[in-house]
Amino acid sequence: MTIGNWDAWNFRSEPNEAWPLMAKLVGFRVHATDGEIGKITDASTEENASWIVVDTGPWIFGHQVVLPAGTIKRVDWEHESVGVDLSKQEVADAPPPETEFGSVQDEEYRGQLGTYYGTVVTSR
Repeated sequence: MTIGNWDAWNFRSEPNEAWPLMAKLVGFRVHATDGEIGKITDASTEENASWIVVDTGPWIFGHQVVLPAGTIKRVDWEHESVGVDLSKQEVADAPPPETEFGSVQDEEYRGQLGTYYGTVVTSR
């Protein structure tokens, strides 16, 4: 899903970034605009369907959330962390996955996520 210039399911193209290495992000810490939200437990680099799964730990009752690749604004390879263009509350308010690992393979669920995150990201 593309909203304006924002593409939910593809990693951003930035100079000097190794986006094809995104699948190696498992274990990296994820930081929202207002603090850490958890650790990456799974990632996909499939074209037009890239995402990360974040284990949020205790701050959202220990469940996992799916973040489309387009929400990632930076990767710090040295410190093994990822920054996203979302606040903790925006992540907490996202459509919940149907199962613990999410139904990210389901096009309807990806559509819900793309619409939700697209509205959040483009409303700024």
